[in-house]
Amino acid sequence: MIKITFPDGKQKDFENGVSGFDIANSISPSLAKSALFIKLDDKYLDLNAKIETDGTIKIITAKDEAEVLPLLRHSAAHIMAQAIKRLFPTAKLAIGPSIENGFYYDIDCETKISSEDFPKIEKEMAKIVSENLPFSRQDLSTSDAKKFFLKLNENYKVELIDDLEKNGITQVSLYTQGDFTDLCRGPHLPSTSKLGTDTFKITSIAGAYWRGDVKNKMLQRIYATAWTTKSALEEYIKMQEEAEKRDHRKIGVAMDLFHFEPDYAPGAVFWHPNGWTLFQKLISYMRNKQSNNGYIEVSTPTIMNRCLWETSGHWDKYKHNMYTATVQDEDTEFAVKPMNCPGGVLIFKQGIRSYRDLPIRMAEFGKVNRYEASGALHGLLRVREFTQDDAHIFCTKEQMEEECVKVIKLIMEIYKEFGFSNIRIKLSTRPEKRIGSDEIWDMTEKSLANALEHHGYAYTIFPGEGAFYGPKLEFVLRDAIGRDWQCGTLQVDMNLPERFDLNYIGQDGEKHRPIMLHRALFGSLERFTGILIENFAGRLPLWLAPVQVAIATVSENANEYAEQLNKELRSAGISTILDTSKEKISYKIRQHSTAKVPVIAVIGDKEVSDKTVTIRRLGSDAQETLTIKDFIEKLQNEIKNLV
Repeated sequence: MIKITFPDGKQKDFENGVSGFDIANSISPSLAKSALFIKLDDKYLDLNAKIETDGTIKIITAKDEAEVLPLLRHSAAHIMAQAIKRLFPTAKLAIGPSIENGFYYDIDCETKISSEDFPKIEKEMAKIVSENLPFSRQDLSTSDAKKFFLKLNENYKVELIDDLEKNGITQVSLYTQGDFTDLCRGPHLPSTSKLGTDTFKITSIAGAYWRGDVKNKMLQRIYATAWTTKSALEEYIKMQEEAEKRDHRKIGVAMDLFHFEPDYAPGAVFWHPNGWTLFQKLISYMRNKQSNNGYIEVSTPTIMNRCLWETSGHWDKYKHNMYTATVQDEDTEFAVKPMNCPGGVLIFKQGIRSYRDLPIRMAEFGKVNRYEASGALHGLLRVREFTQDDAHIFCTKEQMEEECVKVIKLIMEIYKEFGFSNIRIKLSTRPEKRIGSDEIWDMTEKSLANALEHHGYAYTIFPGEGAFYGPKLEFVLRDAIGRDWQCGTLQVDMNLPERFDLNYIGQDGEKHRPIMLHRALFGSLERFTGILIENFAGRLPLWLAPVQVAIATVSENANEYAEQLNKELRSAGISTILDTSKEKISYKIRQHSTAKVPVIAVIGDKEVSDKTVTIRRLGSDAQETLTIKDFIEKLQNEIKNLV
């Protein structure tokens, strides 16, 4: 007999080898009918998996959306692969994982698949769903699995199994539905019918090198999405259409903010004057926030010796994402910094530190470079070179929890000032590849959890997703159209202080090891800029807009008065653009509206005569006429209240 514990704490004995379906059925036949997966302790399993040990079980249904969607989408990927094999029998399959908001499958196919093929693939997928094919699991030795896939001419699967063998794996699992079998760890839906015939959609196709290596063959990557209901799919499609309108890359061109040069500097931003103004406003905002919260600001070198990164652990754990360089006449190897923390550590080491000096809150707007695959680059949202609003807080163990709370409160305050009120917190715990002892990880993970729990912050644990040197909090904000963005982070680190032999003199006159907190508020300023552009659809708050007022004249008679207005606005600290071109006023208004200028000041003969300004706001046809003095005061008050 085995003892099963349920989420409510109740326990029940079952025969050894009982299935998740049987357990669900013992609770309620309706639950068994709606069950899709089970979660035994922290592991997701097939509903029909045989349970042979005591454990805590959760029956996963469609209502458990956060848990079920990644699993459901993985099954949808298998269904799409089966449909593709039916339609294109010679296609070879590579990998098909679940990703955020959907899934994809990489295929090697002689036929070039296009968007015109999507409807027939979807139709075949719906047919497979209607066939109600059970997903069945089979465990095989790696040698038998390779023989199986060699017969099917699936060389990519064979290569994957070869790699597993190199890592000491001797057994793999295969999943079959009907006439289709794939290599997979699972788990999967009980049957194809659990997906639904109208809950998925193929969204796009792109090229992708096998295993992300440009030396390998280019495959076709077919992207799709799947949801638990038709209405959820429709809502997602609607959101994607809205997201397309808000694409920061298109708006960035309209506002003349930035551009990219993939041939010369892939993944790096070329900021235009308007974009750089916006960027600097964000830095000024953050600099003011940090100053008011007791931070000092530093700057550390961009390129530092390899030995520094070896000491920090980055060379061993992160080298594949680092840019390295050597000097022609020297043998020394250097690295362009992917993170700012080792530089901050070296500043802390200068001189003797006392417990009276702590906490030291050391901020840096540091530019870092991290390699990202070219296929992953996406405007400002995924770059290789970016600026972090980094800070490293050095404190005592006694100060640690209070400092964590201060950071959490500051992050929440900042996001709310930018209009983000729906904020979720993730606690990411120790990954497989890490430095430091389990005792240190136990303490640091507990300290972050305490900081949240003692002050009423809800959070979700994400096992294994912490940084290699410490656990972290990730702050996920939801934008105006319901998309989630991970921005700020807070990490507790007792490893770098140990590796760099940091210390301070305690009240007892002895040396003590400080705790190091890594903290970013916006995270990447480039990414946060892209998020803001899309959240506001380019209609940035007045204080943040790079150009706040466009002055547009109706005729040449108004030019002199418009120039006077322009001068007074600039003297008052308001950024402007003066448009005295000979274009019609309707054209000028349309142009500046497209460029997302918040306020357009129209100057015609009447305004010149009355010494007034007629203004219209972006997105509104309403007009208001004011004196220059009242206009300036109104703008200044609005900017003051928004900052």
